Amino acid sequence: MEKIKIKDIEVSSRPREKMALEGIDKLTNEELLAILINTGNRETSAIGLAENILKHTSGIKGLVHTDMSILQKIKGIGPAKATTIFAAIELSKRISKLRSRDKFSVESPESIADIFMEEMRYKNKEIVKLLMLDTKNNIITDVLISEGSLNASIVHPREVFLEAIKRSANRIVLVHNHPSGDPMPSNEDIKITKRIYDAGKLLGIELLDHIIIGDGKYCSLREMQYIS
Repeated sequence: MEKIKIKDIEVSSRPREKMALEGIDKLTNEELLAILINTGNRETSAIGLAENILKHTSGIKGLVHTDMSILQKIKGIGPAKATTIFAAIELSKRISKLRSRDKFSVESPESIADIFMEEMRYKNKEIVKLLMLDTKNNIITDVLISEGSLNASIVHPREVFLEAIKRSANRIVLVHNHPSGDPMPSNEDIKITKRIYDAGKLLGIELLDHIIIGDGKYCSLREMQYIS
């Protein structure tokens, strides 16, 4: 009779071994999180802790919304484990953003939404970013313009075009998120878009679009014909 090796028993309880045998794409969310957690405690394994975290946050989407201080209230999750988890989340956002920039042209609203979707869709408050382009629509850079509710006192053409002029941008795109998940523009969104569009015409820096990011959805104010 063939002997059963210890390493063949309950591979699913040891995600590193499972990854080596079956590939990382075969791991569940709990198993991936357990690798980050690394160790359990006297009461439960790393897998058990991972299951507790995802239960507490209602899955990985909720994990992105969770504050570090709240995560550390889960028994067995201290500052070191919490920091590792949040560092991995941030790294995945940055990788997603880089891949989007490499893969897509910035000449369509969809390509711009692809760049910022994963970074902005889970934010609990509104943030406004300015994407700056050269004459060939290549990305120069993007900068954070404001945090908080979008209104005329926060997003002023002066601040927007100061950044664009400093970086010799030929065109700009405004990108901001709606924490509600619904990307449909508000009256204030439309008002600010038109204000910046008109200012850009005077300065010779075109507002190419204003993209509003929702939860997996986006709206383009150019496609909606609020600017032409």
